[in-house]
Amino acid sequence: MTTTEESPARPALTPLRQARERFLTGRPLPDGVPDEIVAAWRRARFFGVRHDLTEPAEPLPPVQSALLTAARPVLERLAPALASGQSSLVLTDERLRVLWSAGSGPGDEKCHDMSEQEVGHNSAALALRTRRRAEVHGPEHFLDLWQDVSAVSVPVLAPENGQVLGTVTVACGLCTGCTPHPGAALAEATATAVEAELLARSRTTERVLLDAFQRAAARPGAAVVALDGKNRLLSDAAAGMLSPGAVAVLERTAAANGPGRDDTDLSESYGPCEPAGPSEAYGGSEPTRPPEPYDSARSRNGSAAYDLELPDGTGTAHVTPVRHEGAVIGVVAVVEPPTDEAVRPHTQQPRVALAGRSVPWRHATAKAAELARSREPLLLTGERGTGKTALARELLRARGDLDPLVVDAAEGPVDETGSWTTALASDRALLLRHAERLAQADVAALNSLLDERPDAPLLLTYTPGTPPGPCLQRLLDTLAVRSATLPALRERPDDIRELLPELAPKPVPGRPPLTWTLDALRAMERHPWPGNITELAHLVRALAEHRQVAGPVRRTELPDLVREGPATRQLSPMELAERTAILESLRRHGGNKARAAAALGIARATLYRKLRGYSL
Repeated sequence: MTTTEESPARPALTPLRQARERFLTGRPLPDGVPDEIVAAWRRARFFGVRHDLTEPAEPLPPVQSALLTAARPVLERLAPALASGQSSLVLTDERLRVLWSAGSGPGDEKCHDMSEQEVGHNSAALALRTRRRAEVHGPEHFLDLWQDVSAVSVPVLAPENGQVLGTVTVACGLCTGCTPHPGAALAEATATAVEAELLARSRTTERVLLDAFQRAAARPGAAVVALDGKNRLLSDAAAGMLSPGAVAVLERTAAANGPGRDDTDLSESYGPCEPAGPSEAYGGSEPTRPPEPYDSARSRNGSAAYDLELPDGTGTAHVTPVRHEGAVIGVVAVVEPPTDEAVRPHTQQPRVALAGRSVPWRHATAKAAELARSREPLLLTGERGTGKTALARELLRARGDLDPLVVDAAEGPVDETGSWTTALASDRALLLRHAERLAQADVAALNSLLDERPDAPLLLTYTPGTPPGPCLQRLLDTLAVRSATLPALRERPDDIRELLPELAPKPVPGRPPLTWTLDALRAMERHPWPGNITELAHLVRALAEHRQVAGPVRRTELPDLVREGPATRQLSPMELAERTAILESLRRHGGNKARAAAALGIARATLYRKLRGYSL
């Protein structure tokens, strides 16, 4: 049985080997075969993997790898110790392409792609999917050539955000009854050492990028942006000038140029299994040879500066790659506005300065900012605590509506004195919070106003919950074409590390700011946060005010629910996509499960079953 963390008792491998033979020949399987093993074999068959795979596929072109650059010193220190043993050490990237391999194992076949689509079930693919240490033994593999192999893999996580960057695998001859795998300690130690090297390099490159940004921004009024794919630095002039679309173009440019782009230190990636060679998975013989040179024109000539036209009439960016130790680590862009016409402040696209770099958050805020360019009605929806009001205030401020009337429907009838209708009639912007709590008379008045003035400068926040009445539903339908939905915090866990310093109160003089251990950060990223940013902010403030110990916040200091992690199983990418679709359908239909099921094309009983399965 495939393992994660501590290994339970394993089924006898001989019956499992016989079950695999029956599976390959299409015969019924005996009782007692673990479901996860059968599912893994079926996935391999679905992907079209041949169990007797021996012929090599066409090699893929060399790929660049910042992970290999950081890991190479660690791996090369281990290589001599592996040469005389009966085990091999393998490093893969996040796509399970083999970047480095050394040692000797129970076979001489080499594989350069460890994905299930190419070679079927293996420990590296399992560790990548579960984000935990994983073991696969003998007949649990799908390929014939790994039937006498036991392997353990550990994911390598990015120190700054916990993203899986690749895996470290130790493979040896079949070891029955060993729990854990004898190479587990080596795999864990190697992954930890690589993560430490990544952290040290990240801090160094961040300082280099900051220095380059400060030099470029030394000229008063210069619009300067520095990006490396993880960090974004903007001068005040650039923050006021750049639209979300322009920033997105610069971020794609930074990703194309680095980090870690290097014309000489590149890794190789190949197809499935080849005969014995220098880079071998589950049985290598020596470290990979230096990669062949490649055409560096794809990275815009490495270190050459160039001009880039930005969208939305923003202007032209003069982009200069920033290099460190021979590798491009990011870019610095100096933006010049258009010379033919001045950009009027009220036509600028608002910038959104709220914390968050994840794709769901950037997509939602970019859409909201685009809609907010005009002073027509705008609807912001999302779960409670997702930051709808904070985003609304930011959009109004950036647009130039510095004195909006803010009304909260949760505090009672909102238009007893006609204040907000008067404000809208005088073209003053209105921020109306908690539209789901509007009284019937207020909703009717709002519908009538929008019938007369469809361009009224109105911004509403709405939290889906109980099914809306017909009058409120009409209002929501009217504003649906100009709406943006903010993602829940559990849908953007990568943003938690950026949110923490923003939510923490200013430190007391003489007391250091609040910092966090990596273990605490990972626990918070796994927590579902039903109260979203509001819940996270409460936790941060409580720790800042009542904490009695010094140093970074440890996992043991977190509340039980956060420290212990969610009780539900980790969802697959397909399940996460399905869960998101269900949530979106429920939101669109005001929580009405019958309508949501009909819109999804499934039976209501199926929807209820999936809701229970996803703990919704």
